[in-house]
Amino acid sequence: MAKRDYYEILGVDRAANEEEIKKAYRKMAVKYHPDKNPGDKAAEEKFKELGEAYEALSDPQKRAAYDQYGHSAFDARARAGGGFRGGGFHDPFEIFREVFGGGGGGSIFDEIFGGERQDPTGPQRGADLRYDMEISFEEAVLGCDKEISITKLDTCDSCRGSGAESGSSTKTCSTCGGRGQVISSRGIFSIAQTCPRCEGGGRVVEKPCRACHGAGRREHTSKIRIRIPAGVDTGARLRSASNGEGGRRGGPTGNLYVVVHVKPHEIFQREGDDLICDVPISFVQAALGSEFEVPTLAGKAHIKLPPGTQAGTVFRLKGKGVKNVQGHGAGDLHVRVYVEVPAHLNTAQRAKLQEFSELCDSNVNPQSKSFFEKAKDLFR
Repeated sequence: MAKRDYYEILGVDRAANEEEIKKAYRKMAVKYHPDKNPGDKAAEEKFKELGEAYEALSDPQKRAAYDQYGHSAFDARARAGGGFRGGGFHDPFEIFREVFGGGGGGSIFDEIFGGERQDPTGPQRGADLRYDMEISFEEAVLGCDKEISITKLDTCDSCRGSGAESGSSTKTCSTCGGRGQVISSRGIFSIAQTCPRCEGGGRVVEKPCRACHGAGRREHTSKIRIRIPAGVDTGARLRSASNGEGGRRGGPTGNLYVVVHVKPHEIFQREGDDLICDVPISFVQAALGSEFEVPTLAGKAHIKLPPGTQAGTVFRLKGKGVKNVQGHGAGDLHVRVYVEVPAHLNTAQRAKLQEFSELCDSNVNPQSKSFFEKAKDLFR
């Protein structure tokens, strides 16, 4: 299925500036946000599509690559001739939070979706949480399942979030009169603050829950399984829905965002979806040519060295790199050879090399010959 044009998705002209792109994204993202369209899969897909389009067009480098190469700029299979070599796209919900400046609680959604601030005495959404996870290079490129343990505020099992003992009733808070806020005057200013007794709820229970002491939530250590998709890189943010803090007064649970940090590898270096591997070869292999094995993510591969291979020569193994996290094929493995100079020679070895040197003329080392011919004028 062909992907839609990013400019078309956001409904902006190709000459649109950064502010126009952001304004268009804000309008469309609010319209199709899953929290405003519960259970609507089509709206959720449009929301994800908007996040990808905005991330590409709001970043100058990604936008330049997209303008030149189209969607293939982010496709590992089409990057041999250029394109953007950065990582994949981030979580659309995290992009939404960054654009709107939300702190993860309910306030930003109240203002956007409700048209006015939420009733402080009503249900409140639980806070989103962040977890930084370090994984190995192999886990990042091949994908894996990880189990993490986090301690967070969950809805109390005993009172189911009400904060009251079974059979107990609630009454209006006498401190704030049920408003959830208290007003204090300081000179000519009046400051509204959350009521310290009812914590903004406006009501207090006569018999608080003994398990949570009336808070409706209590600390609980949970084990959560996180699926790490193949191809993630450092900085990737994975959303685990409804695994954040429990809501208050019947509010929904927040989300958990896992930020990935990948350990460096001893052999491979990574550039986007491509891998680079530096392999030492001997002077004899470089001069006479040979065949040798190199490691890949899927095992071993063979490379044939032609006679006279120079240090720094790069051999490309197509499709042997990292699987693209967006599903656009895989990158390549670039094997770069360097010549290891012999060390700790014994007498016989030294004599043979000396003998070889005496048999060589300028044609044996054409690069040296060319260099010194160009440098003759400098030596005069």
